Amino acid sequence: VLEQLRQPLEEGSVTLARSNGTLTFPARLMLVGAMNPCPCGFYGDSTRECRCTPGIIQRYLAKVSGPLLDRIDLHIEVPAVPYKELRGKADGQTSAGIRERVEEARAIQRRRGFYNSQIPPSQLRVFSALDEGGERTLEIAVRRMNLSARAHDRILRVARTVADLDKSASVSAKHLAEAVQFRNLDRNYWN
Repeated sequence: VLEQLRQPLEEGSVTLARSNGTLTFPARLMLVGAMNPCPCGFYGDSTRECRCTPGIIQRYLAKVSGPLLDRIDLHIEVPAVPYKELRGKADGQTSAGIRERVEEARAIQRRRGFYNSQIPPSQLRVFSALDEGGERTLEIAVRRMNLSARAHDRILRVARTVADLDKSASVSAKHLAEAVQFRNLDRNYWN
């Protein structure tokens, strides 16, 4: 079932082939998913011991293929939150403040003529032009993390979004470094 998501994630459509013909339906979507790092859920946890063998962990992770993972823009690990932090006073931005930043970034994208997820591949490097530091950062990330061309383009789109949230006309090394941080699973599990 998971592999069937590849076409809608990549193309924004679903094609059904039957004996009497082929039909294509629009299917632009935002996929949000979650999974444990292993079947028992404790791999990498500093407070509880994982009971899984390396082979069991690899088989579990293999349920999400590299090609499917390539089509997911953001993947991060979310560590357990200590009780004191759960009960403590919230720091940082309010939901209303974050919403305002997102609405401003989307307005920037509308003025540009494309939401970042829909920038045509031929225009991606134009809208996400990198400075010298950004080029170096991206080259190092692609080499060290063994990223595919698809993952490279996904990182550029996310970096463009980070720059929009920062109200920056250009994509800097800082924006690119933040986008690379959202490719956590490429770095930690699948390479």
